[in-house]
Amino acid sequence: MSASADPTNPLPPGLETVLLPRSHDIGGFEVRRALPARERQMVGPFIFWDQMGPGEFLTGKGVDVRPHPHIGLSTVTYLFEGEILHRDSLGTAQPIAPGDVNWMTAGRGIAHSERTAEARRAAPHRLSGIQSWVALPKAHEEVAPAFVHHPGATLPVIRDRGVEARLVAGHGWGQASPVTTPMELFYVDVLLAPGASLPMPEHEERGAYVFDGAVTVAGTRFEAGRMLVFRAGDAITVTAGEAGARLLLLGGAAMDGPRYIFWNFVSSSRERIEQAKAEWERDRMGLVVPGDEKEWIPLPERQHVRAGVAPALSQGSPTS
Repeated sequence: MSASADPTNPLPPGLETVLLPRSHDIGGFEVRRALPARERQMVGPFIFWDQMGPGEFLTGKGVDVRPHPHIGLSTVTYLFEGEILHRDSLGTAQPIAPGDVNWMTAGRGIAHSERTAEARRAAPHRLSGIQSWVALPKAHEEVAPAFVHHPGATLPVIRDRGVEARLVAGHGWGQASPVTTPMELFYVDVLLAPGASLPMPEHEERGAYVFDGAVTVAGTRFEAGRMLVFRAGDAITVTAGEAGARLLLLGGAAMDGPRYIFWNFVSSSRERIEQAKAEWERDRMGLVVPGDEKEWIPLPERQHVRAGVAPALSQGSPTS
């Protein structure tokens, strides 16, 4: 349920809705999903938003997301703590550390896995971060799959009066991320000192996910674990509470139409998703993940292709 559905809690000017993520506990590790929601399918091109953790794995344990497919989207992985080893059907084997960006474009089809490397399982370890999906424009839905890793040191950081903003992707405040995208978007990791304020960049669709601390918008306070979705065209300023805040800003141009979602597939065409379902069930779309060939996630049963409804979490996966 969004906060806007509560008549006793009216929204301040400029705020369209507040999305409350749905929490899932997977083996003692919490995942909170804000997008897609019944109230809002996308913010700009962002169609999926999962907060992973914060959580701690015991010795010998870790993330084990078995190989699974995607079409019609890009996955974006960004960590605050810990490490994940990404492998995909292109032959990529790339660990991601806090502050780095793993940007995988599925296009017409890719399979990948995400696991904790054996060396990190030798002792207890923590993990937290965000995994998001960006829906591809119709003209790019069937592009060749690709993977790009960007070390954190390559991302521009804007610092000014208690604000530290790391530009994960897109443009903002006169800076540009090296992460190239086929659509207009922005994605920013922001640390705010107590009482510090930040004006939202001017984009058609804009949101802010409060990861830690609390913020106020037009005098109304919002705690961590909420996605704020702002009205188009309004001047918005976000101010940190007395303990400061960490938030992720996201958005961009409105997408060129709604998207259908089934499991890990996103497309403007229901028929294309049905095709991908059949291909994964028949022969795993002909995709093999080198170094992770023995396991895979089967096509889920009893799911329907839907537009704008959150898919279920994949079996054995914190982020699907």
